Amino acid sequence: MLLAAWGEWSLYRAIRKQAADNQARPAGAIVVMGAAEYDGAPSPVYRARLDHAFDLEENGLAPWVITSGGPGGDPHYTEAGVGRDYLIQEGMAARKILTEARGGTTYQSVRGLSRILRSLGVRKCIAVSDGFHLYRVKTYFASFGITAYGSPAPASAIEADSELRTLYSLRELVILDLWYLHIHV
Repeated sequence: MLLAAWGEWSLYRAIRKQAADNQARPAGAIVVMGAAEYDGAPSPVYRARLDHAFDLEENGLAPWVITSGGPGGDPHYTEAGVGRDYLIQEGMAARKILTEARGGTTYQSVRGLSRILRSLGVRKCIAVSDGFHLYRVKTYFASFGITAYGSPAPASAIEADSELRTLYSLRELVILDLWYLHIHV
């Protein structure tokens, strides 16, 4: 019992440590994990991720940006498509942006992103998301043979709120526990 509790505490600490660690460095691509979109516009959480990816690309850290996320219940838009459109509106060259619009879960998105990265000959990427999410994203990418450097969106409303940060981090802990049991959610 104590060993299991220690293991959970250690995993929680690893999630929180990754959340605060910006590992951005030159890589083959920047991948932006999807988040909600509202009628074709990115949610504030997604916008923070996209703005951060924009800055990383502007600083020359990667030649490609790949947005991700499926329709999420909206028959007219995908998170990936909304992200792509937003980056173009902000001034990023359309030729630098690819999309992975089929993933309905983080696992499905990472699986699709990994296929795209391999097709580009890329084995290292910068993963952009909220900090609490990055440990799991990196774990999933590693399972597909891709090295992901976590780069948390600095303007994350979730990370700024201590209660939300704790709740979302605990959610990640449960999802990772399921992952280690080979249940992919």
